[in-house]
Amino acid sequence: MSFSPDIAAGHIDDLWSASILPVLQDYIAIPNQSPAFDAEWATNGLIDQAVELLQNWAAARPIEGLTLEVLRLPGCTPVILIDIPATHAAEAAAGSDGTPIDTVLLYGHLDKQPPMLPWRDGLDPWTPVVDGDRLYGRGGADDGYALFAALGAIEANQAAGGTHRRCVVLIEASEESGSPDLPAYVDHLQGRLGAVSLVVTLDSGCANYDQLWVTTSLRGLIDGELRVDILTEGVHSGMSAGVPDSFRIARHLLSRVEDDATGRILLEDLWAPIPAERTQQTADAAATIGGDPADDLPLVAGAHPSVASVTELMTARAWHPSLTVIGAAGLPDVRAAGNVLRPSTTLGLSFRLPPRVDAKAAAAAVKQVVEADPPYGAQVTLTVNQAEPGWDAPATAGWLADAIEVASTETFGAPARALGIGGSIPFMAMLGQRYPAAQFLVVGVLGPASNAHGPNEFLHLPTARHLTATVARILDAHAHRAGTT
Repeated sequence: MSFSPDIAAGHIDDLWSASILPVLQDYIAIPNQSPAFDAEWATNGLIDQAVELLQNWAAARPIEGLTLEVLRLPGCTPVILIDIPATHAAEAAAGSDGTPIDTVLLYGHLDKQPPMLPWRDGLDPWTPVVDGDRLYGRGGADDGYALFAALGAIEANQAAGGTHRRCVVLIEASEESGSPDLPAYVDHLQGRLGAVSLVVTLDSGCANYDQLWVTTSLRGLIDGELRVDILTEGVHSGMSAGVPDSFRIARHLLSRVEDDATGRILLEDLWAPIPAERTQQTADAAATIGGDPADDLPLVAGAHPSVASVTELMTARAWHPSLTVIGAAGLPDVRAAGNVLRPSTTLGLSFRLPPRVDAKAAAAAVKQVVEADPPYGAQVTLTVNQAEPGWDAPATAGWLADAIEVASTETFGAPARALGIGGSIPFMAMLGQRYPAAQFLVVGVLGPASNAHGPNEFLHLPTARHLTATVARILDAHAHRAGTT
């Protein structure tokens, strides 16, 4: 029996309606924030609650040969690891030690961003609400749905008469903190994973909900804190003539790395050439989407973006460096602020880097520029908390390109498109280095207005079902690709 897309789609619709959606709503209700935002994660048990919920659902799936364990390395957040052998029709060769050499690795995460209040009337980050095709709540789209989609795809593959190679599902719990725990787990599992030939990542985005969008690149990042000290204690603002404001000094230092009129990053170390293939893919994607750049942005009345076309917007998101001030310390609430010249200002900085930029070299360049020759002799320090490279996909194999087109046509009824994503998944660069011969299918549900990390996050349920069917179809194509047993 060959793979039946109709049977797979029917199985997935039933599975999402009857089994996945209720459990996913229970997951949204758990405020299991990532460790970077919850210092008490190890003792308050919220991440463990989410792990237990997903573990219990996964363990009950009727998937032949499924084994599941929760790994807990000392000092690290837990990882759910699920191992599913190849179907009999797609038995893969094994090494001399019995380790499979043709593994599909399916990845997602279960930790969440902070609530980011306020949400709109009738919504709350920890209260799931289904409104038409949308499931509102923190973490449903980023990235709670991933485990359900991964196992749902494997289950549907088998129900539809398909075949698949050995599959390993890895769900981590520190991705929203930059995946600091994941390298230790990948090292720990190195011998067990075998040779990974296909990576399926379910933590990306889409430019619309009408077709399959495959992510071709992800930006890297630098996370740091710029601190400026000018006084040992605050002084009366009316009696401090001649003493520069620490915020003004910080603003001046940022102008060394960013044009404050245009936002363009001034340091060449943070730029990289854009490959011709990516330029063409971006143009194709922009033509598919059409419209105006403002259509995708929740701008206030009268505001407009700094780019003039959708092509410019998509290019900037994927391949231009950028700087965002994401937080500040030393600034009291305006209602509690006295007339005081504050002694210091600290700004949280988030740089996004083009996929092919050396993140550590870029961080060193930023640090050197902002700390050099401090204005007025102030004490200036840039503490780099994280510097992670981006990722640019390897050339797509013919079998995968064909499977992507077939899957998009079957599930969405429209051709597939490719795009670069402005966010970061540190795991991807690490996997690209460890498995240079692997193919990558990076997809996700974070489309227009879904607002991951922000208020009113939602999961577009039809897209989640379509992606589940897509993965089921591509697993079958992977098992039948040329050059395998």
